[in-house]
Amino acid sequence: MRFFIALCFNFLLIISAVVPSSAADRNAIETFMKVTGFDVSLESMRVSASDAPAMLGLDAADFGVSWKRIADELFEPESLKNDAVGILQQALSENVLVHASEFYASELGIRLVKAENLSHFEDSDQKKIDGELILAELVDRSSPQPQYFREMADSIGALESGIRSFREVQVRFIMAAMSAGLIDRQIDEADLRSMLAQQDAEIKTNMLQSLIIANSYTYRNFTDLEIAQYRDALATDEMKEVYELMNAIHFALMADRYEQMALKMVKLHPLQEL
Repeated sequence: MRFFIALCFNFLLIISAVVPSSAADRNAIETFMKVTGFDVSLESMRVSASDAPAMLGLDAADFGVSWKRIADELFEPESLKNDAVGILQQALSENVLVHASEFYASELGIRLVKAENLSHFEDSDQKKIDGELILAELVDRSSPQPQYFREMADSIGALESGIRSFREVQVRFIMAAMSAGLIDRQIDEADLRSMLAQQDAEIKTNMLQSLIIANSYTYRNFTDLEIAQYRDALATDEMKEVYELMNAIHFALMADRYEQMALKMVKLHPLQEL
């Protein structure tokens, strides 16, 4: 769930909807990825892979060192980056690239990206504990930041679309695992979707709370005014398009890697009941 808080729109829908005014060259795209922190965000996908076995009722520890090897292989940073660059070259319009790059190259933007990059790889359990304490302090002083975090999530579609993307990756992963023989029980895809959908309301509630706690920690050194400025920046049409595209790329790459992961897992572990 930590990673899928950030996921948004369906990849194919986004790509078909975006018509760039001009394609950016590779150097410009790579600069964009570095300035916005998108390159580090892609690299952090490997961290979320540790949660993959739990979708199948398994424990990553059961796979030993082989699990880390598979995750490192499938989520190799340069491979992810190359795939993302190819998509961005086709789908990212020049004016949107410039708009996002200018914001994240500003003094505030640089600080935001630095904080976000560091947060990606920090211990999630400790971050949750610290984030809850920081959130309590924000509430005690009647800070508007928790509300700003909700509005930021709305701007980038982090809840409704995030649930849809999380669910789609989960379904594709489980279906691939059943096809590969990793799961002993066989379930029709429609039945699987119906079964998983029963958890959506609870997931949405937990996702919002987790997002607010995580943001409280990540942006702990920013003032109310600075977070308000970030909220306003994310509300622009250009930034919404940027996040729709970046989150769609995250979704597409994650779904692809998880399907490959299911095929490799069957060689490492006996059959498992779903």
